[in-house]
Amino acid sequence: MTPDERRITLVIAAVQFINILDFMMVMPLGPDFARALDIPAAHIGYIGGSYTAAAAVAGLIGSMLLDRFDRRRALAVAMAGLIVSTALGGLAWDFPSLLATRVLAGLFGGPAVAVAIATVTDRVAPQRRGQAMGIVMSAFSLAAIVGVPVGLELALYGGWRAPFFAVALAGLVVAVAAIAILPPQRGHLAAGLGSGPGSGVGTGAWVRMTALLSRRAVWLAYATVALVQIQQFMIIPNIAAYVQGNLGFPRDHLSLVYLTGGTLSFFTARWAGRLVDRHGSTPVTFAATAGLCAVIFTAFIGYRPWMPVLGLFPFFMMFVGIRMVANGAAFSRVPEPQERAGFMALVSAVQHLSSAFGAFLSAEILTNAPDGRLEHVSTMAGISIVLGLAVPLLTLWLEQATRPAVIVPVPQTAVADAVLDGEGRSR
Repeated sequence: MTPDERRITLVIAAVQFINILDFMMVMPLGPDFARALDIPAAHIGYIGGSYTAAAAVAGLIGSMLLDRFDRRRALAVAMAGLIVSTALGGLAWDFPSLLATRVLAGLFGGPAVAVAIATVTDRVAPQRRGQAMGIVMSAFSLAAIVGVPVGLELALYGGWRAPFFAVALAGLVVAVAAIAILPPQRGHLAAGLGSGPGSGVGTGAWVRMTALLSRRAVWLAYATVALVQIQQFMIIPNIAAYVQGNLGFPRDHLSLVYLTGGTLSFFTARWAGRLVDRHGSTPVTFAATAGLCAVIFTAFIGYRPWMPVLGLFPFFMMFVGIRMVANGAAFSRVPEPQERAGFMALVSAVQHLSSAFGAFLSAEILTNAPDGRLEHVSTMAGISIVLGLAVPLLTLWLEQATRPAVIVPVPQTAVADAVLDGEGRSR
């Protein structure tokens, strides 16, 4: 990438780190605050789902508005709201208050993700977006390598509230740095959204959204992200409770699961981005989905006591990260520059709504046994696998729908004949 592309990408990766960490840390902390606030472990999915449901609503609203503003200004507002709501989460005193703060965080976190991805897509050339998405999505890995393990250790020594305050402080630092480094980004406004009769919040926004939703590629993108998130979030909110309650993995070592998985994801995400640039999103998505389904089956359905937890769950995180890179590159080719933030806001809305659905569905399936184990885990895992099998096919259709049309050169003799025919030459 060019120096400017790399600088923008690294800044957005830092923003994504805070966004992802704010969401990721809540799920492994679930057993901790469940004990402190007297919340059933089987209901942890509702905490994660409340964030994603709120982010989905914010994404729907943001899809009508975000392309009307400077990207940097929109990002600053979204990050400010995310920081404040995260700090409020550390002050929760019961299940409803914690739920409310996570809803508030989701209302700002959803638009923050959409604007961040739109910023990178605007500033990086299409042939290098796979590499850029690999760097941005490596924030997922860094959150698992650094953020989640540190948060878990902070919770051990300072209580479950300490990670919320730490993430809010880190978010403040990153937000100030991003505002200082990112230039104003108004190119999408110059493309026609910043002025004129179609630039209003009402009719103009509705016309633009209707035009966006009339395209087949857009619906394929939304269907793909929906299945990806439902599959993953039937599993993710329950990993910490499952490995501790069902597999007997010690709480003191839980951070090793995320540290190992994040390290794997960090290196493979960058490598996956280059593979996507070279071979396309479909083969990478197929390989990642096959690996993810194999890990889910082994860990939740076919698990045996001799299987090491650290040999299974880190690979779950690795395959999730690889598929995120491939999907992000595929989605980046769908919208035009002037509709990119709106498109990504709707992607964020579908992503979060599907995540909430997956988390709520798993919470409805699972129950707590008297000894603290989660029951009906195999049912949850089986549904997740079946849903995931359709993802590579949808990705293939999406790539076909967004492939540039091949222009066949017309021979000069044919052009000359056409001109002569137009002047009255006999045929």
